[in-house]
Amino acid sequence: MKKQIPTDSHFARQELTRRHFIRLGAASAAALKLRSVGADADAPAPGLAEALGTLEPYFTAPEKFRDVSRGKPLPHSLPDDKKLAVGLTRETWKLEVVADPENPATIHNPLTQKDGTALDFAGLMKLAEKYSVRFAKVMTCLNIGCPLGTGIWEGVPLREVIWLTEPRENLRRVFYYGYHNDDPKQMFRSSLPIDRVLEDPFDLPPVILCYKLNGAWLDSERGGPVRVVVPEGYGFKSIKWLTRIVLTNLFHANDTYADGNNDVDSALKTFAATLSIPKEPKPREAIPVTGYAQVGVSGLSKVQVSIRSQSAQPHPEEWIDAQILPPPNHWGHLPEGKIPTNTLGFDAATGHPRSWPMRLTMIHWAVLLPGLPAGQYTFRCRTIDQKGFAQPMPRPFRKSGHSAIESVDLKVKA
Repeated sequence: MKKQIPTDSHFARQELTRRHFIRLGAASAAALKLRSVGADADAPAPGLAEALGTLEPYFTAPEKFRDVSRGKPLPHSLPDDKKLAVGLTRETWKLEVVADPENPATIHNPLTQKDGTALDFAGLMKLAEKYSVRFAKVMTCLNIGCPLGTGIWEGVPLREVIWLTEPRENLRRVFYYGYHNDDPKQMFRSSLPIDRVLEDPFDLPPVILCYKLNGAWLDSERGGPVRVVVPEGYGFKSIKWLTRIVLTNLFHANDTYADGNNDVDSALKTFAATLSIPKEPKPREAIPVTGYAQVGVSGLSKVQVSIRSQSAQPHPEEWIDAQILPPPNHWGHLPEGKIPTNTLGFDAATGHPRSWPMRLTMIHWAVLLPGLPAGQYTFRCRTIDQKGFAQPMPRPFRKSGHSAIESVDLKVKA
């Protein structure tokens, strides 16, 4: 199945020569073995240039983001007059921040519509003049292996809004809610411990009230005018169409996703998948493969591949390293095609990533397989994280984010 994943057509293709790719070889048709093969030619590896030419820009264009929104009707599909009436425009958006009436945090200055103190978009922009941040992040659904899109998200740290309420004590968790048609049965909510909101551990970016994506105002389909973005979180943590925040003394989550036996505290995992691979290559003809890897909180050190004959006797699976592609020369759908200044994780002078692969984003990889004898084969790919754990470890469980190893069948016809 072809995956609609944001990728990059502008990677430095001069890097993709035969000497830069690990190739696989067949010891025999009965028992396939892997080996690393060097090559002297400077010309691009056959087929790789064509495969790379089909890749899309690194940062996802608005129309290419996948959508898994909830609601009937979907809030972004409401007519303009309805959006105005319910606060789904920058002109009418307002955010309440109040104490939980049943388990109240002690706050001195709640922000409410009733008292005329709710935060409006102009107030958010006033905070943005001093506190705005931006960072790159891949948005991924907890139970879908395929990322939805990658972008630079811009907003105000949630903690700056929390501090406006002047909290005093008995504050253990932050509940936040998105607009879902004023229907209690459709209510979608998520939560975070107050510690994560007030402080950014392990060099993570802050949790933000997001109003821009890739330099443009956040549109309604992406959750505008304002949504939460949790850098290390799956999509359900980054509530769209934010309307209300409740400060509570409860110690546990109230996430809607908990109802489906999901792990609501799971952070992004590291995993690999293919983007393009010929399903019926010709015998002895080199096989170009491209793919991507989501770089979770555990980082990424390697992408590895294996290929096995389905007719051979079982033997231990052998893995070799694929080529992790470098940062692109052109990032794609950004103002002037450049990384905005002061984007976290990027050098301000050069616009280059300070480290690569960047956590919480994605990278691309490629490998050239040598021609194979006629037969049925299975191709697999996996990641090795920064601590040496091979996918699906260290967190292999379902309902806590995709980490299963992908298998692709190939048929080489005689």
